[in-house]
Amino acid sequence: MMQYKQIIDISLPVYPGMIRYPGNPPVKFRTVRGSSSTLTKLSFGTHTGTHIDAQSHVFKGKRSVDKIKLEVLIGPCRVLDFSRVKQSINLKDLKSTRVQPGERLLFKTSNSRRGFKKFYSDYVYLDGDAAEFLAQRGVSLVGIDALSVKQRGSDDHRPHTVLLKKNIVIVEGINLSKVNPGKYFLTALPISL
Repeated sequence: MMQYKQIIDISLPVYPGMIRYPGNPPVKFRTVRGSSSTLTKLSFGTHTGTHIDAQSHVFKGKRSVDKIKLEVLIGPCRVLDFSRVKQSINLKDLKSTRVQPGERLLFKTSNSRRGFKKFYSDYVYLDGDAAEFLAQRGVSLVGIDALSVKQRGSDDHRPHTVLLKKNIVIVEGINLSKVNPGKYFLTALPISL
């Protein structure tokens, strides 16, 4: 059994004014004081910060996040380093990584190095042909250090559609700045709504 030396939180913290994909609802916190207790009322979209895309994200009437089996979201994963990629992770980039069926893959790009204080329209994304390859290989999960797996404004929706059609979970908005390429144990639990 593999031993793990440290726990690295790759999720983005949620706070008012945080980075968000253009058009998504802003994060709002409001303190609510009762007669004997205080709590915080939260308001934000489900695609805020680090989040999981389920089939219902692009296919009407399909599986929502609460229907994803936890076994898919917990287990061994591999972080692949695509920091040198300038625009998109493509088929050539992936073919050299020996992708295996059932694998959970996290893509580290220059997005993590730039940080998550503001939104950059030119983030590194997964191109459609690469998404097709991952779907054909039968991976179980794909994660990327951008707020979307696809290029902003592109008509090529395959990075979402071909993966989600095959029940391949997409995790977006992960911070891999402190993570080296290699094998890890992933726990990526969605908010249970």
